[in-house]
Amino acid sequence: MQHYWDERFRTQGQIWGTVPSPTALTAAALFRQAGVRRVLVPGAGYGRNTKAFSGDFQTEALELSPEAVELGRRWDPKTTFHIGSVLDPEAMEGGIDGIFAYDVLHLFLEEDRRRFIANLLKWLEPGGLVYATCLSDEDPHCGTGPSPEPGTYEYMPGKSAHFFSEEDMLEHFRTFTVLSTGHIGETLHYGEGGGTKEYKLRMIAARKPH
Repeated sequence: MQHYWDERFRTQGQIWGTVPSPTALTAAALFRQAGVRRVLVPGAGYGRNTKAFSGDFQTEALELSPEAVELGRRWDPKTTFHIGSVLDPEAMEGGIDGIFAYDVLHLFLEEDRRRFIANLLKWLEPGGLVYATCLSDEDPHCGTGPSPEPGTYEYMPGKSAHFFSEEDMLEHFRTFTVLSTGHIGETLHYGEGGGTKEYKLRMIAARKPH
């Protein structure tokens, strides 16, 4: 997976442009209201979304691709970028009180999804918040291509994703106290001249129990 992302970031640079997702702005508002101080953005890429946080919070980013981290450190010097896997519990120290996990969870098969969520719990302080987004089962790609496990589809050759129903999302976050869920359509803007893509996301805001 690292080789795939290194090659994409090396050849395409800021693949999805520089404007943060609207969900990042929603999460930042939630974090400000809750008095969050230290934010983690796992799977941060080159920092497209970190700038939604780094002006107001101590912001850290965890990213597998050294190519993306190099881009991110130049693009958003206020954020501290760490090279590592979101599946490695030792990739980050604890003490985080807000996590924005944008479109990461759906990249994995079930065993690794469970590992990722366990790491979110490990890194969060008691009472800390997580705001996560992932592909919805109402996205047009859901059901397209081979299915290695329920709800997961190889919707493009070599590219798989898990598509979440509301119930599936709640079950994955059953160890948290769920604050809210949502469902939106989002437009992904690729870099200069790269066009756009419409897709549907589910969101969840949840708190680590004290």
